[in-house]
Amino acid sequence: MASITPLSQSQPLLEKTQFTVLNKPQNQFCSIPFSRFTQSSNLSLKKSRMVVVSATTAAEKSNKRYPGEAKGFVEEMRFVAMKLHTKDQAKEGEKEPVDQPLAKWEPSIEGYLKFLVDSKLVYDTLEKIVEKAPFPEYTEFRNTGLERSEVLAKDLEWFRQQGHAIPEPSTPGVTYARYLEDLSEKDPQAFICHFYNTYFAHSAGGRMIGRKVAEKVLDKKELEFYKWDGDLSQLLQNVRDKLNKVAENWTREEKNHCLEETEKSFKFSGAILRLIFS
Repeated sequence: MASITPLSQSQPLLEKTQFTVLNKPQNQFCSIPFSRFTQSSNLSLKKSRMVVVSATTAAEKSNKRYPGEAKGFVEEMRFVAMKLHTKDQAKEGEKEPVDQPLAKWEPSIEGYLKFLVDSKLVYDTLEKIVEKAPFPEYTEFRNTGLERSEVLAKDLEWFRQQGHAIPEPSTPGVTYARYLEDLSEKDPQAFICHFYNTYFAHSAGGRMIGRKVAEKVLDKKELEFYKWDGDLSQLLQNVRDKLNKVAENWTREEKNHCLEETEKSFKFSGAILRLIFS
């Protein structure tokens, strides 16, 4: 703002002391040139506009709707997972296929047993984690009816009775189980991403794979792994509701972090799935 020059520093009121007539004083009250004042005003206006634009951008960001968000966080997770499928797996799929189509798979009993053993290790790990519950929200996912560890034990015993040797868990299953154990202790959002994708993927695409493998190597026998007590759709809905409830307490950043873990979940589960035709 303009400054006022002190009287002691202004020009003398009398140019010549011998005259008694006062000269008209010059206006000394505005020491800042007008052009500088205009520049300062323009700068302030620009800063004000920047503040308004920043506030608007922040508001728009906070109001941004994520795909599926209106239906709950589980729908957001489903949307991200579907995009990681190939077109022949799901209409929303965007990934290029890296393996041969399921119809062309040539599974073996030995490979299928490796898959079942590693799958059991992963389900054992998930179910132990929710029982231990290093974070309180994990307790929501106890006794959901989706548990697979016990039924996998029954299936492996059936194979043993048929004379098949049951292998030890292999690298894909061991690696994934260790990762889940570590993740569950420090990153609940990421862990819940794996929990969701493991159980829900098995209830959908997993069942289809089970039928295809059974047709080729098990004379169409349906394993206990692909059976549930009660109405599966209702069991899944119950877990959806629990997942949505837990996610209500997360920030947007925490939700995004959970979604970002989806690709890792697919990577680990894909390595185990490929054991079927190893």
